[in-house]
Amino acid sequence: MAIQGLNHFTVLTDDLDASVEFYRSILGLEPGARPPFAFPGAWLYCDGLPVLHLVAGRGVPDGPSIIDHVALTATDLADTIATLKARHIGYTLRRQPVSGQWQLFCHDPSGARLELDFPASEPPPASA
Repeated sequence: MAIQGLNHFTVLTDDLDASVEFYRSILGLEPGARPPFAFPGAWLYCDGLPVLHLVAGRGVPDGPSIIDHVALTATDLADTIATLKARHIGYTLRRQPVSGQWQLFCHDPSGARLELDFPASEPPPASA
């Protein structure tokens, strides 16, 4: 077997509406079709593919997870930072030493840690 790419990731949430809003308005994912499962949730799409599955009703685990974070390729660093600041969402920003790629880390409403990777060619933000 050879892995050919990431199909999707799943985030557990206690607040489905807040999570959908976060991923829609902050990351630009679009809610879309989801099979009629017997539990609440939502599927969010990027370029026509359901890359994020939100699952509600199971509870959010206490304590650490074995998954540290999910990394997503992104564009428009300045606009992303402005949006996060406007919504009072904390983040950290750093540059990879060799590639110069920007790495922005933040958390979704349920506490899932996200890494947004921006091209090195994007200009430094005016104020991070």
